[in-house]
Amino acid sequence: MRLTVGQAVVRFLAAQYSERDGAERRFFAGCFGIFGHGNVAGIGQALLEHADDLPYYMARNEQAMVHTASGFARMNDRMATFACTTSIGPGATNMVTGAALATINRLPVLLLPGDIFATRVANPVLQELEDARSYDVSVNDCFKPVSKYWDRINRPEQLPSALLAAMRVLTDPAETGAVTLALPQDVQAEAYDWPDELFARRVWRIPRPLPEPAALEEASAVLEAGERPLIVAGGGVIYSDATDELRAFAERTGIPVAETQAGKGSLPWDHERSVGAIGATGTTAANALARTADVVLGIGTRYSDFTTASRSLFAHPDVRFVNINVARPDAVKLGGASVVADAREGLRGLNAVLDGYTVAQTYRDEARTLTADWNAKVDIAFASQGRTPLTQSEVIGAVQGETGPRDVVICAAGSMPGDLHKLWRASDPKGYHVEYGYSCMGYEIAGGLGVKMAAPDREVFVLVGDGSYLMMAQELATAVAEGIKLIVVLVQNHGFASIGNLSESVGAQRFGTRHRARTATGLDGDPLPVDLAANAASLGADVVRAATLDDLREALHQARKAARTTVIHIETNPLAGPPDSAAWWDVPVAEVAALDSTREARARYEADRRARRHHL
Repeated sequence: MRLTVGQAVVRFLAAQYSERDGAERRFFAGCFGIFGHGNVAGIGQALLEHADDLPYYMARNEQAMVHTASGFARMNDRMATFACTTSIGPGATNMVTGAALATINRLPVLLLPGDIFATRVANPVLQELEDARSYDVSVNDCFKPVSKYWDRINRPEQLPSALLAAMRVLTDPAETGAVTLALPQDVQAEAYDWPDELFARRVWRIPRPLPEPAALEEASAVLEAGERPLIVAGGGVIYSDATDELRAFAERTGIPVAETQAGKGSLPWDHERSVGAIGATGTTAANALARTADVVLGIGTRYSDFTTASRSLFAHPDVRFVNINVARPDAVKLGGASVVADAREGLRGLNAVLDGYTVAQTYRDEARTLTADWNAKVDIAFASQGRTPLTQSEVIGAVQGETGPRDVVICAAGSMPGDLHKLWRASDPKGYHVEYGYSCMGYEIAGGLGVKMAAPDREVFVLVGDGSYLMMAQELATAVAEGIKLIVVLVQNHGFASIGNLSESVGAQRFGTRHRARTATGLDGDPLPVDLAANAASLGADVVRAATLDDLREALHQARKAARTTVIHIETNPLAGPPDSAAWWDVPVAEVAALDSTREARARYEADRRARRHHL
């Protein structure tokens, strides 16, 4: 079959399928792209010619389209994703941040950046980075450290093996992330005689690795020796569809379940064994239990510093860890007894060998009491304070009140993810979508677009602060163009609230975190006259300005009934925080300083870090 390299790539992608537990689906739902001289004649022409095989979607920003693909992949439990194509130069490097986000969050995304001429006959071409050390270097080499597989296709003959390697990584739950195939623009347009077998329908089975019996025996011995065990449910529980097994395991053993950001929704918030979020942005219930836990069963978690409160949270002098994870590097963390396995199969195996094990009724009652106390605090935080601007907790409570059990809340960066982790009451494993591996400002609207494309039958509520909105809002235009409905709650607090709070905590006095006009003494003037609501309207969205809690509730209600994307603009008070987690996060403070505020912060830091442990 004689095709160009670009045509061969598109034909191949259209024929790839994933399968798990007997359910097959197309692996690539389409291709996002922004065209330039580096891809318009190759991949661009191929997408036009094969539009019925692989749908094309026009994005407005290259980074954003990778975020959209990531949101789509996460919503599909990594069983499906998008490809993303760009021209060379800035179009390609704009995707690097998106690639890092996908890889850190273990989400499959295929990146197809255009590249310089493989033949070098016209070098240097427009947007080429000339590196005198090697003419083989291009800006696409930037993708190497943030890709799980990277290749440059300098000859058509290299393409088949590269495509198969790309699919191997994309469909491996332990290795998945961003995959980059750099495509020189002359090679994209070059024709070649391909074997027909390259374009045959190919099904990639997503494996469920089984636990080794010896590993289960070791894990069970550690658990059976514990009197105060705690489960930490991570994203692997949801990706492996292990929520039913987790529920059954927790109900039978009585072990309380805490959740990471990625694992939130592993149990319904009101389940008797659920104790809510854990770590630096966790609940007082989960964190109190974590401090006294003698065994921690981590399922599908990579134990980020937020989860472990920078390794200060698990304070029992003899605490032991048992880790079920499909990725061995995560399974061996914190010196744990490692069960390298799919989360669902690992839980089934552990449940079988732990037959008869339960925790004491007094421990169950303690967890229930602690959780009830926390839920009462959330009720207070959600209730109207009778003042304007609103608190962020009130805004979250209003959104919570308007969402149904299958609706989805989206967020990524700033103070909102921490507040959501503490306060949001998730009833569905796919109802909570906070990107907190890379915590990338600007992910929210683009990621929400991907979630809605993956689940058009769900309402998608995007919560975004003004700082993140200013980073990347243009995919509102994509949502409008594609007729994809989002409900965006735009929280205006005139600055970077999260970093402002952090700045104050390290003695830096909120320096450089407020959106203010410059005066003779710095950026401390009046709030900037930026009208983000007008900006959203200019991108084609319907816009509602809300001032009070009643305004917000009514706007949310009307947005839910609307057929188009609606942006709700609401002012909030950046100094009114949610209930405290009573947990630490390690951000080093200047060891010497002239400022009293910094010296005082350093003294607190020295005291706090004494609780940090190695868990070796």
